[in-house]
Amino acid sequence: MRSPGEFRKGKPGFYPDQSIYAEFACAEFGLHFRDLDGGSGLLFSVASRDRLVHFGAGRSSWYPQNNATASTLASDKHFTSRILREAGVPALGGEYFFLHERYRAHRPAGHERSDAVACFNTLGGSAFVKPLTGSRGDFAQAVHGEAALVRYLDDVMKYYDAVLIQPIVEGTEYRVFLLDDDVLYCARKYPPSVTADGVHTVRELLIIHNDALRARGLSPASLPNHDPSLDAVPARGERCEIPGRMNLSAGGTMVLAPAPSEKSITLARQAARAIGLRVAAIDMFVDVGGNPEAIEIIEINSNPAIRLLEESNRGDLILKIWHHTFSAMGLL
Repeated sequence: MRSPGEFRKGKPGFYPDQSIYAEFACAEFGLHFRDLDGGSGLLFSVASRDRLVHFGAGRSSWYPQNNATASTLASDKHFTSRILREAGVPALGGEYFFLHERYRAHRPAGHERSDAVACFNTLGGSAFVKPLTGSRGDFAQAVHGEAALVRYLDDVMKYYDAVLIQPIVEGTEYRVFLLDDDVLYCARKYPPSVTADGVHTVRELLIIHNDALRARGLSPASLPNHDPSLDAVPARGERCEIPGRMNLSAGGTMVLAPAPSEKSITLARQAARAIGLRVAAIDMFVDVGGNPEAIEIIEINSNPAIRLLEESNRGDLILKIWHHTFSAMGLL
């Protein structure tokens, strides 16, 4: 079996992972891959002897075996939580709030920006806030104090229409990736970090880290203004964690790991069924608040990235995903 890395060679840095993996899978399964957008990888076709199917990368739905309704519901974190709770699956919940006056006539009262501040204060002035339909950890962060919330909302409204405000929950974060009811893999998530060079302060290292996030179209990690520890120069090689979001795209780390418990697998399956997804990555907190029995679903991804599998030398699992996709589309 060839490796996905062989198909990445010679491609520009922006070339989508999904397109690389599709070409890799086509070579393994005897299908014909064709880039249809001048080498961007954003639009491609896959053909068998008697069938041709078009695929998109970027913001397109990567898994056409997921129907449009289920995928759209999963992309809304509030809708997802409501559906899960109706199905008896523990989910973090939260309240949603719109940041613009547009379409106000089409929504009920109680979900405007002024209501967000009131909700935030009922949580004691600290909450985890993220865009309602965001991805890749963009603008997902803990916010402390009303002034910080106002600044956060001013920033996020430039890019998103609504946010979700949730209580801050402590737990160990895992991802369970499902193909129908089969668990393809589990992974434990770890926070992003910067590695000291013995020269720069933590604050300077974080600025460099944030510049890299901005270049990828993501919000920076928030920096406390008056934390003297950020002005220290750690020893070379020392790892300094950045608390908050753990998404790979935001610098976090995922490591393939055994499932934390049978209960976590059962809840992941129930969650995917409740939304109606055939391909799903379920993110969850386990050991919530130090209770080994407490699990809360964070969100469900209907379009999960799988770069972790390439980085873990698990091209075989990438092929399983694409075999599932190609079979569902009648190409195999």
